[in-house]
Amino acid sequence: MGLPMAKNLLDAGYTVVGHNRSDEPVDELASSGGEGADTAAEVATRADVIITCLPDSEVVAQVMREEGGIIEGLDGGETVIDMSTISPTVTEELAAELDELGVDMLDAPISGGEEGAIDGTLSIMVGGDADVLDAHRELLEVMGETVTHCGPSGAGQVTKACNQIVVANTIEAVSEALVFAEKAGADLEAVVEAISGGAAGCWTLDNRAPRMIRGNFEPGFFASYQYKDLRRRGVRRADADNGGHPRAVQEHGGKRDGTGRQLRRDADHRDARRNGGPHRRLTAKTRTRTAVG
Repeated sequence: MGLPMAKNLLDAGYTVVGHNRSDEPVDELASSGGEGADTAAEVATRADVIITCLPDSEVVAQVMREEGGIIEGLDGGETVIDMSTISPTVTEELAAELDELGVDMLDAPISGGEEGAIDGTLSIMVGGDADVLDAHRELLEVMGETVTHCGPSGAGQVTKACNQIVVANTIEAVSEALVFAEKAGADLEAVVEAISGGAAGCWTLDNRAPRMIRGNFEPGFFASYQYKDLRRRGVRRADADNGGHPRAVQEHGGKRDGTGRQLRRDADHRDARRNGGPHRRLTAKTRTRTAVG
């Protein structure tokens, strides 16, 4: 995600200094007109705005605080924009730490997948001071089509958690619908076209359903990251982490699972009547590399 976002900044005329834990993205950035740095501290020393886009809370905290990390290279007056998807609590802690150094921080997680990163059409959900956002809105609009101020520090991450809840359930629902339609003998493309024009219309139907129908499950985002987002990033860790599953899923899982089982039972009974044979259980195989937004 970070590399195409950096390339868009280059194309818009910004000077971009990049550092990555592996060399290949930095080499590609340099070949596109950017500059490489040996450490995150060097990036912070050479830049006025430091943007991070990293896998999880632990990595963000490490890159900020470790020897050779971002904080080591700051001298006050900079702005750190974290576009990772991490815990709101960790975000608030880092923002407070940076504030003591005279450094502003925005949490600005993104949605839109690799396509959005390449096309510069990401949705960016921003937490932090509104005036700091206004000062950097033009920069963010190079990478995103929608830039929304969601509230104080951590609010961007809370908003992203809401996004992931909706995305995860929508992908599951679209997958179940396609399995159901296929087993029932319907034309899948016609089904998608028909329901996209009604209340079911959504990004997943437009962008993921056609790929599912073609059997293309090449990920733009990994299911393990989606699980991480849902498990690790509730409003507070204690609320999100209950026995390894988000509390909301535990509380409402019975109703959700019951609905899914009923759908399958109905389809099984129909198959049995049609074929005069034993019930066939319909299942949608879960891939570990499911593409999501």
